[in-house]
Amino acid sequence: MALAIFLFTYVFIAGARLPGLKLDRPGGALLGAVLMVVLGAVTPAEVFNHSDDPSRHAVDFDTLILLLGMMLLAEYLAQAAFFRACGAYTVRLAHTPRLLLVAVTAISAFLSAFLVNDTVCLMLTPLVLAVVDDARLPPVPYLLAVCMGSNSGSVATFTGNPQNMLIQGASGLSYASFAAYMALPALLSTAIVIAALLYLFRKELPSQRFDPQPPPPAVDRPLMGVTLGVLAGVVVAFFAGFPMSWSALAGAVLVMALARREPRAALERVDYVLLVFFASLFVVVYGVNKHGWAGEIRELFAPLMAGPPWRETLGFAALTLVASNLFSNVPFVMLARTWVPTLQNVELGWHVLALGSTLAGNLTLVGSVANLIVFEAARGRVKMSFMGYLRIGVPVTLLSFAVGLAVLLAEHALF
Repeated sequence: MALAIFLFTYVFIAGARLPGLKLDRPGGALLGAVLMVVLGAVTPAEVFNHSDDPSRHAVDFDTLILLLGMMLLAEYLAQAAFFRACGAYTVRLAHTPRLLLVAVTAISAFLSAFLVNDTVCLMLTPLVLAVVDDARLPPVPYLLAVCMGSNSGSVATFTGNPQNMLIQGASGLSYASFAAYMALPALLSTAIVIAALLYLFRKELPSQRFDPQPPPPAVDRPLMGVTLGVLAGVVVAFFAGFPMSWSALAGAVLVMALARREPRAALERVDYVLLVFFASLFVVVYGVNKHGWAGEIRELFAPLMAGPPWRETLGFAALTLVASNLFSNVPFVMLARTWVPTLQNVELGWHVLALGSTLAGNLTLVGSVANLIVFEAARGRVKMSFMGYLRIGVPVTLLSFAVGLAVLLAEHALF
């Protein structure tokens, strides 16, 4: 029963449709979670058990709280016009189309290292479209710079993307330790994205200077100062080893108390659909784990990871890259996080899972929610086909993943 529900749910998570059912990913996941409970594969007590033992409850509340806190902080930055100010600064910094591409990618990557990359894409995309329209530049390379830069930059920390938050909750690794290993792969992956986009769009990007003068945004300086100060304190708390979930939520509530504005607007902007999606997937994957099917699924791929540690790592890396696109990265991480403790080098396994599941988002148009956010926001103005994206995503992803994996292996060999 648990396996049947799991497979039924993954039909919708993979973006497929069943006759007579118009369900998207969140709806399919919620239906799967309810079926797990109604049909007895998971009990209601197991869903809401608040035991300190994570194996005894389905929903990982720490991950949901961390995601909620970071989304609220990002929303207050948006209300203060922080992202619009970043856009204006980018335009002032870059005076040629190619420099603008570099700046957009770098800023998207940097912001995504500390804020959830989906939120960064949501905020930056309209700004980038406005800038390229004013400068009469082709929008596609700059939209790719936003989503691919955000994916590569978000590799760096636990708070960069939802799948890294899941890994934080399951691995027990510290924020500082994770960032120390992942910062260089993230930096090099971002550099590869920049180089690849400059090369692939060299004919579309003119070399002459341009001088667009977008009107300066009306920045709420007090709110921006408070939010950036609190966010810096939250990051310090992360590095100091305080619980990440409650550090983020405490920071968000502190901004809420100091913002001198009704918090309803910020609370209404939280992506509760994403939180429901996560909670539902937790229940579905818990049911699969409870009845032993996660282990059975791992055994299917055991030959790929058999042998010495280096072969196991390469096999797991390849599996992560492919499966994150077939099944979507967040659901795959939920499933694969039960496999990592069985690897010969567990810490390296967590790092490889984070690298592969995140950079896999650059491979296809539907490989990352960030990609979908960017091109949905540009619908009606830009038409990006699956194959058109794939032509760019394949070289970018394979090269950045190979370099990032090589760096990780070298770091673990040295340290």
